[in-house]
Amino acid sequence: MSAPRLPVIVIRPEPGGAATVAAAARQGLDARGFPLFEIVPLTWHPVPREEVDAILIGSANAMRQAGPALADYRGLPAYAVGETTAAAARQAGLDVVRVARGGLQSVMAQLDPGHRRLLRLAGRERVDLALPAPCTMATREVYASEALPMPAELARLLQDPALVLLHSGEAAAHFASECRRLSLPRTRIALAIIGPRLIERTGEGWAAVRCAAAANDAALLALAEEMCQGFPSGS
Repeated sequence: MSAPRLPVIVIRPEPGGAATVAAAARQGLDARGFPLFEIVPLTWHPVPREEVDAILIGSANAMRQAGPALADYRGLPAYAVGETTAAAARQAGLDVVRVARGGLQSVMAQLDPGHRRLLRLAGRERVDLALPAPCTMATREVYASEALPMPAELARLLQDPALVLLHSGEAAAHFASECRRLSLPRTRIALAIIGPRLIERTGEGWAAVRCAAAANDAALLALAEEMCQGFPSGS
């Protein structure tokens, strides 16, 4: 008799969580969605359009939550992270000129020379960017990711071996905190993380912690498939 499949837990907020669960299921993984975050809009004050050369967008959530003020920037060039974000930017009327694969920092060396005055539409939690001279950047926080308590169903599921996907540093820290609060057995939980900067926020004592080869969902799911096959020796 074959061993039961290892549950793959997705805690990212919707609609990204459902998309990851669906992609994981297509790979034959036993994916379960338990969003531990809720995306909420923030009140923000737009920068005058005439003071902006291009828009920086690190997440599709910025496009979904920015509200009516986003229309002020229709037609402006935009730099986006990932195809999902790029699609949301195009739907909002922005002209996507570059799609980053590894975070917004990766496009800093590829900025058009005419795009010196940048507007970053971002979440409350974000990674700082190092700008090339002579660029300047205004940042507007248009959404926040609010942490939610772990539901009882997930806490029960994590009493047995499971693999958890972590898409951000905030997710890593919150998940670790909830496991500590509920006294869950870390030695039975493996973590697949989307980037090396998350490692320090996960803490110690897990069955395994491994980092995806690239900072995108496809690479994270490829890692999850590999870890499921090797559990608990996935470290």
